[in-house]
Amino acid sequence: MSKGVTVWFTGLPCSGKTTIADRVAEALKKKGYKVERLDGDTVRKGLTSDLGFSKKDRDENIKRITFVAKLLTRNDVIVLATFVSPYRERRRLSREEIGSFIEVYTKCSLEECMKRDVKGMYKKALAGEIKDFTGVNDPYEEPEYPELILDTDKESVEESAGKVIDKMRSFGYL
Repeated sequence: MSKGVTVWFTGLPCSGKTTIADRVAEALKKKGYKVERLDGDTVRKGLTSDLGFSKKDRDENIKRITFVAKLLTRNDVIVLATFVSPYRERRRLSREEIGSFIEVYTKCSLEECMKRDVKGMYKKALAGEIKDFTGVNDPYEEPEYPELILDTDKESVEESAGKVIDKMRSFGYL
């Protein structure tokens, strides 16, 4: 049986957080681990549907997600959380509250994120149609001391997912 942990993927929109976490979840589930995915798009359809994208609302969004991740983690579930979560202080508070926490920074150039953007969000933000969009007209504060940095514009999804699993193993969660 595994110990619970929250693996918190942070990075610009379209940097690979969801794709990599989905691959990790698939690999871990095949090995019989209890895994739960918490993803920005999914959570905003339910738990945080009342929130917008102001700094106050983003912080509240992450605060609520942190509470759910903490409950799952303490019940020995591996939580793979994929959220832009652009503010360092809020991520620090999440780490503190959850306890068993691995921060993974999906580092990717803004140019590459824009190329990957199938929803056209960056284009809309640059045209002024979306305000408070991280990386365009709202800041993204890179993690200062993440446990893992994935250079997602230089490595494959398989390489990145493998690094996450290796890191979890090295910390004794697998």
